[in-house]
Amino acid sequence: MKRILNTLYVTTDGAYLARKSSNVLVRVEKETKLRVPVHTLGGIVAFGRVSCSPSLMRLCAENHVAISFLSRNGRFLACIRGPVSGNVLLRREQYRRADDLEKSADIARDMVFAKIANQRTVLLRAARQHESGESREQLRSTARRMKRILDRAAHTKPLNSIRAREAEAAGMYFDTFNHLITAQKEHFFFHKRSRRPPLDNINSLLSFFYTLLTHDVRSALESVGLDPAVGYLHRDRPGRPSLALDLMEELRPILADRLALSLVNRRQIKPDGMVKTESGAVRMNDRTRKTVLVAYQKRKQDAITHPFTNDRIRIGLLPHLQALLLARHLRGDLDGYPPFFWK
Repeated sequence: MKRILNTLYVTTDGAYLARKSSNVLVRVEKETKLRVPVHTLGGIVAFGRVSCSPSLMRLCAENHVAISFLSRNGRFLACIRGPVSGNVLLRREQYRRADDLEKSADIARDMVFAKIANQRTVLLRAARQHESGESREQLRSTARRMKRILDRAAHTKPLNSIRAREAEAAGMYFDTFNHLITAQKEHFFFHKRSRRPPLDNINSLLSFFYTLLTHDVRSALESVGLDPAVGYLHRDRPGRPSLALDLMEELRPILADRLALSLVNRRQIKPDGMVKTESGAVRMNDRTRKTVLVAYQKRKQDAITHPFTNDRIRIGLLPHLQALLLARHLRGDLDGYPPFFWK
């Protein structure tokens, strides 16, 4: 089993990433603030005005450590990585499946089915913990309606129908999302999903976590030899990591939604840590961003038993394990792709 590695998040404006021997150095105003051996890293994510030496780029490329550059608000800008690894025959099979709409639908349906099931689990868990009778019943009612969508989704075939089921379930889920927020509701509330830009505090948190998850899933796919750009549910679009967006669908409720809600409900982040810009977009200040990144790293250390392999693993390895299972399916080792179901 792959060993879970740390992601180095650099959030200080003006920081410079350099190399010394086999170490990554983080320098601010020519002073070395951090030194990390490259072999302990799974990736580097730089926010805002962060620059990098060519020597470090080479070191990271040779050690399969991707360097991703994001805006201060978490919008993906660019990524530097080494040569694509893996068997070319695996990627050719990936492309053939993507060109076959029926086979694409088989994989997409499994991913959407798991996403809806995991969203439903989020609602049911919250309903069991909720003190308010009205909110508890609303969560249970939505979960019952999502169960009916699940029953239909299991037999849905054309891609357009699969997307329709996914959109229907997502609408129900996010219509109920505000009932999952139990603290600081005057500042952390949810009306509807807004992305580019996020227009309220909760949407800002969700978008940030989704960006982090996309980075992890993309790296996992490349580590097993798959092309993150060629997907099944999300079709080809220049610059879009379609397969990474496919695979992260089933992981969003566990690795992003639940963590965002936990940070708010436990008051680990405060309203004064969210800043509204002149354009109406909401972003986190530096202190809150660091709190969120630390919480994300800690969450990835939690252990679970994988329902398909029965292995006891860290949650941070879920993207890699799911990418590996998808690769095994494409190679013909598994009859179908086994998505992740949260219990």
